[in-house]
Amino acid sequence: MSPDSAWRTRKGASVKTILVFGYGYTAHVIGQELLSEGWRVIGTTRSADKAAAMKADGIEAILWPAENITEALTAATHILLSAAPSEDGDPVLGALSAEIRQRAAQYEWVGYLSTTAVYGDRDGGWVDETTELSPTTRRGQLRADAEQAWLDLGAETKLPIHIFRLAGIYGPGRGPFAKVRAGTARRIIKKGQVFSRTHVEDIAQVLRASMNAPNAGAIYNVCDNDPAPPQDVIAEAARMLDQPLPEAVDFETAEMTPMARSFYAESKRVSNQRILEELGVTLKYPDYRSGLQALLSAESA
Repeated sequence: MSPDSAWRTRKGASVKTILVFGYGYTAHVIGQELLSEGWRVIGTTRSADKAAAMKADGIEAILWPAENITEALTAATHILLSAAPSEDGDPVLGALSAEIRQRAAQYEWVGYLSTTAVYGDRDGGWVDETTELSPTTRRGQLRADAEQAWLDLGAETKLPIHIFRLAGIYGPGRGPFAKVRAGTARRIIKKGQVFSRTHVEDIAQVLRASMNAPNAGAIYNVCDNDPAPPQDVIAEAARMLDQPLPEAVDFETAEMTPMARSFYAESKRVSNQRILEELGVTLKYPDYRSGLQALLSAESA
């Protein structure tokens, strides 16, 4: 029996296998959850050090594109696409579209992690999945192009593609507390600025709900119920830590990285009704306050 057959048959039952392209922060959370349920989890990375860490966590790591990925594509029942596009397009489609086309019928679910940046700037207004895409940054345009390429492939081959537009991601190791404690946090003030955000554990449960109820071609916004100005989040973190309110700095004069400044180029409120109604998700962290409290409680524990 081949290694592939051994994995895919356990006591006569098919073993669910997910192949994750770009095994990063979000993929790690869903990957660990699936491992605990008996799934086989395969992930790609470009870093040998990251591959070693993945293997220590029970993930089968592939150094892709340096290593062959055909066996993993053949073994997979599910695919999660978390690799960012470049000016050359989506890296997975660019290298593997023929192999994926060939195997399209075998996959039960394919998920593409995109971003709410595809909606562009809405001057604080609401968007949902039916809103016309109008990206205002190159990053958003590349994501919109990649989304469409995957949707086109799904239409051509019946590949069960699902698009997930993620708002600003936070969670363990990605919160404001370290900067507040260090005294380096700032409240960047830009009039009318508002962001949507999402806890990484809620992303994982949305993906899991979609896997349980596939709907090929579906698009989902993934965010909490409470779009808010970024300075309010920093202020709440300081309050929770009983620290002084961080300095308020005007956006126009603030020293920021180009990436950070690009986020402030867009202001919008993102609706999450589809994940709540169609997927039946109950968010663990429906607003930033509950999410921050959970992070702080985990630190204390």
